[in-house]
Amino acid sequence: MSSKIRFAKTGDPDFYSTLNKRVDEYFTDNKLSKNANWVMVFKTFFYLGIFTAAYLLLILGTNSIAMQFILWIVIGFFTAFIGLNISHDAIHGSLSRHKRINKILSYTFNIIGANAYLWGIMHNIVHHTYTNIEGHDEDIESVPLLRICPHQKLMKIHRHQYWYAFLFYGFGSLTWVFIKDYVKFFKKKIGNYENKKHPPIEYFNLFFFKAVYYTIFLVLPLIFIQAAWWQILLGFFALHFFEGITMAVIFMLAHVVEETNFPLPNEKGNIENSWAVHQLYTTADFGRENNVLSFFCGGLNFQVEHHLYPRICHVHYKPISNIVKRTAEEYNLRYNSNHSFRGAIRSHIRLLKRLGRKELVTVPAA
Repeated sequence: MSSKIRFAKTGDPDFYSTLNKRVDEYFTDNKLSKNANWVMVFKTFFYLGIFTAAYLLLILGTNSIAMQFILWIVIGFFTAFIGLNISHDAIHGSLSRHKRINKILSYTFNIIGANAYLWGIMHNIVHHTYTNIEGHDEDIESVPLLRICPHQKLMKIHRHQYWYAFLFYGFGSLTWVFIKDYVKFFKKKIGNYENKKHPPIEYFNLFFFKAVYYTIFLVLPLIFIQAAWWQILLGFFALHFFEGITMAVIFMLAHVVEETNFPLPNEKGNIENSWAVHQLYTTADFGRENNVLSFFCGGLNFQVEHHLYPRICHVHYKPISNIVKRTAEEYNLRYNSNHSFRGAIRSHIRLLKRLGRKELVTVPAA
């Protein structure tokens, strides 16, 4: 099989051009910028403010052990919210029309323990291009104890994965902060992306910001918090568990549900659909009418819209989703969506159950 992926140029060549025209008309007719509005500005201050206040209260306050754990958990949730709402848009270049502002706000990703530069490669380039393609999309890369793609090797333990998967998701951010970024940074290839040469500044940034994170969330708590060292480490683990499960669930409900495809290229490396149709079929929206859900998960419950328009700030995805859905239906293309968060969870669990058995997981019909 060829390692180079090519998307079809036939099929529905007018779909994406028609959709682009309609989306552009929406912004022009309503005299709107595709970047942040006052809602996004509020969200930026809100998430950074709560995050900072919770951290300072944890470090400087005189709190009971129970209150300390509550603050660790609050920081964990708001770490995820910062990543999903602020860092994610900034790294995509969609938060502001000014590159400098996007660059500055992208460093919030480094402050919460990850690496903005590496995420730009793994997510913006690799995941957004080769979505749900086994062996190419890093976000569905095979991990121990979990089978999240029908083309991954089936093991006996997978039979029970729908029971333990969510517990396993809680370890995602912990391994990310201590292992994943280092491994991926020095890996020669990420999917189809040649990962051999990094700018010298990025070597510095990787180790410098990791040291900053370890200092802020491990060293300083051990110095200032009035608690046993093991209680502090347990609190740090609680932070990452709730951060990890929040971020993992958002991703899984958008890509690893019954409605989405997991296509494989043919021997020549060709995918049967165009890139735009591929994005339609490998992503899924959920809870489109739930404004609270959209507020907290950075609009990533509109995953179809995000993959088609990653350079548009997520606060615009809800009205755009109506345009995308209508246009897809006009071209007889499937638009994946679960009505509610609960419905998406159920779909994910059902798929995990099927992936844990020998039965063939069929590809949803176009």
